[in-house]
Amino acid sequence: MMSTKNDDDNNFGEAAGFAAGGAVLGGGAAATLGGIGVLAPAAGVAIGIGAAPVVAAGAVIGLAAYGIKKAFRW
Repeated sequence: MMSTKNDDDNNFGEAAGFAAGGAVLGGGAAATLGGIGVLAPAAGVAIGIGAAPVVAAGAVIGLAAYGIKKAFRW
């Protein structure tokens, strides 16, 4: 038997909304914090991190929030 779709199935639009919201928050964090960098004085290394990785991390966190929402059926 084939199962039919119901309200408990994955919702692409809702997941995309969570990802977009996380990306917006990541972009806001990058803009607020300015140039983010990692400093390792013992190795004599300093690495600058642009806004793109922070925005991408925000999108991943947004998708994780969607996954938690689905896991608890909220």
